[in-house]
Amino acid sequence: MAIKWRNRALPGVALALLASGCVGTPDAGSGPSAAPSTSGARSPVAKVCAQPQAGPAKAPAGAVTVDPAVVGDLAAKTRSSPPNTTFWLRPGTHRLDPDRYAQVVPKQGNRYLGAPGAVLDGQQKNQYAFSGTARDVTIRRLTVQGFVAPHDEGVVNHDSADGWVIEHATIQRNSGAGLMAGARQRVRASCLRGNGQYGMNAYKDGGRISGLVVEGNEIVGNNTGDWERRREGCGCTGGVKFWAVDGADVRGNWVHDNRGTGLWADTNNNDFRIEDNVLEANDGAALIYETSYNAVIRTNTIRRNNWVEGRRYADRGDSFPFATVYLSESGGEPRVRARTDKIEVYRNLLENNWSGITLWENADRFCNSPANTSSGDCTLLVKSTGRCARPAIAEAPLYADCRWKTQRVDIHANRFVLDKSVVECTAKCDRMAVLANYGTYPDWSPYQGERVAEAITLGQHNRWHDNVYLGPWTFVAHDPGRVLDFGQWQGAPYRQDAGSTLDPRAGG
Repeated sequence: MAIKWRNRALPGVALALLASGCVGTPDAGSGPSAAPSTSGARSPVAKVCAQPQAGPAKAPAGAVTVDPAVVGDLAAKTRSSPPNTTFWLRPGTHRLDPDRYAQVVPKQGNRYLGAPGAVLDGQQKNQYAFSGTARDVTIRRLTVQGFVAPHDEGVVNHDSADGWVIEHATIQRNSGAGLMAGARQRVRASCLRGNGQYGMNAYKDGGRISGLVVEGNEIVGNNTGDWERRREGCGCTGGVKFWAVDGADVRGNWVHDNRGTGLWADTNNNDFRIEDNVLEANDGAALIYETSYNAVIRTNTIRRNNWVEGRRYADRGDSFPFATVYLSESGGEPRVRARTDKIEVYRNLLENNWSGITLWENADRFCNSPANTSSGDCTLLVKSTGRCARPAIAEAPLYADCRWKTQRVDIHANRFVLDKSVVECTAKCDRMAVLANYGTYPDWSPYQGERVAEAITLGQHNRWHDNVYLGPWTFVAHDPGRVLDFGQWQGAPYRQDAGSTLDPRAGG
């Protein structure tokens, strides 16, 4: 379900299908920041990996003790114990039987608690650590490492069971995703570090995830496998990737030094609150919100992101405003129930990133279009993809409801700081944008020409206002070739950033 920056080019511009892939340098992520950039940060930083919280030195009353000297002891004792059992893993390295499917299969309500120094190691032999469909499982103060989950699969909660709690855990150096997610999952104060594809893949086969909480975690150095380079345009990486999540609170996390995007919500997500995070030094965008609905993005500190990927496209001569916060075919929709009916981006600090915020809509991407990279999916307003066909798609209500729209986006009270000497750029790293491409495809599309570009720019209630700009910012409206200065951006017909200020010399 790779994101496409655009599908068909504007007249006179070569056709390009650009994916927002992870294209970091070969050793990117191998040397993550030792400490966060706290100057000006709005919230405490979750320095979890360097300061893990130790588990109890003695077994809790009634707990089953697991011996690291006995290979397979954890899985065997899980099988022989009833639901709602607490297991205490003694200090040391615990191993499963040397079969790739020798994982632990919890029972409902089981709790797994690590002593100081307790590690569950897959030794590059076992694919999964914890799997199965049991609900309300807890994993606390345990290190899980060395598992080799296949591409798109996860090591902890492999089957996306509901109600799991992962707290004060370290999930590191695994292939695939460190963990998957189910409904009502809580991931708190954990270190998701150096995993091959994702720190967490919030995906549930055949269903939506609701009530997800991701709080106070350090999410660092993931996508060591550099999957976007290996499968160009796969859209299959990130510090955390969210798919069809209905209700998520993502707060107080330190998301940094990931190869590619920090946080990426892709395809029919809804009702997100992304707040009080520090997102920094990710190779690609800090945040992508794609073909999704209704979100609040507030009080985040976002700095030094997108230097690798933004520079790569600029060096190719690409004119697209490759953004650090990228809202693609996503907007507020009152008909989709959520805690808000718009996308509101406010009180964030964006400092020395490669460009700022881009609002984008691909005119050729809609339900039933061959250009829809979320193939088989339709909007939350149309249940059957097949309905989005001619002649009905050309009339109300399907003309509006068959496409994901970037609409009702309110960007205000943010502080945008750019010092080009810090970013080490001269051009194309200074842009704020709202645009679409020229619709051409397929031949039966009712969105051909400039219809979508006119709508996203002037007709869909997308608004910047009351922001502060420090540094030499430029602005892009309608299409990549329409680059504006601040006065043109504020003037007719765009009338953006009322009440905002710009000091082009103050960024550095």
